[in-house]
Amino acid sequence: MNAAKGSAPSDSETPRKQKTPKKGVPDPSVIMRPIPVERLDLSSKKLAVIGGTNGLGRAIARQALARGADVTVVGRTFRDDQAARLTFVAADLSLMSEAVRVGLELPAESFDVVLFTTGIIAAKTREETRELVERDMAISYLSRLAVLQGLSPRLGSARGEETPRPRVFVMGSPGVGEIGNPADLNSEKNYKSLVAHANTIAGNEALVLGAENRFPGPAFFGLGPYLIKTGIRSNFLGDGSTTHKLVETVIGISMQSPETYAKRMVPLLFAPELEGRTGLMFGHKAQPILPTRGLDRNYVDRYLSASEVLLHHALN
Repeated sequence: MNAAKGSAPSDSETPRKQKTPKKGVPDPSVIMRPIPVERLDLSSKKLAVIGGTNGLGRAIARQALARGADVTVVGRTFRDDQAARLTFVAADLSLMSEAVRVGLELPAESFDVVLFTTGIIAAKTREETRELVERDMAISYLSRLAVLQGLSPRLGSARGEETPRPRVFVMGSPGVGEIGNPADLNSEKNYKSLVAHANTIAGNEALVLGAENRFPGPAFFGLGPYLIKTGIRSNFLGDGSTTHKLVETVIGISMQSPETYAKRMVPLLFAPELEGRTGLMFGHKAQPILPTRGLDRNYVDRYLSASEVLLHHALN
């Protein structure tokens, strides 16, 4: 695990956010020279995008498809035209029962890469799924854990012996200092929307850092897109509200587009420099960044154990 040593809180302490730049701290130990997307040939590759029907997931799925990959997208609503090499799997990933089904039914044995992009930001008033999970927690983090429990043991197992280790990429905001609160993952004690969302940020980074012990086999990597114009803020700002429109307009003008981000990420997903590595984090321009200080091995294990308990409760 690549987590830096830091002061993770004990069970009796209140977790505190670590002071870190919002784009993360560069990791000089990792050197990347990915092939430019225009020269990329993915005709022998299979990619699954969990959350690939909208936003960044959709942009990445379309870019990979254009480079020749077989692409499977999972989501609620299919927004693209039918195409060769493109498969749609319908699922409501706010429900853990659906996430478990997806993890068991996807043909993971043939996949080279799985990318998780599902996400929202918690609403200003707490929302709960019918499985009694805070909605942001369910969609943006816990569903990923549920999918992986059935998918990870089978991932890439039907490919040839000479193929690279299968990869899982988890999109969130790694390396930005969020360590969450494993004692209140479901945000039941003192609800604040951004605090609830921080639980999902920490959970996704913990998933990458702790995967080697819980999901042996695939290599795991974290992605942090920073600010890009998508629908992720609609739940928090109010879909279609004046504030929402203004914020997205400013972001659209000043930040990279989903398409530009996809052109940077698709080469990273298949980069040969990642072979033999796991637990690495990457920022909004595919640059390597350090993991959050404070997410040490013991804290990550405690976080994931609490997540498994919450998942169990949701399913039962």
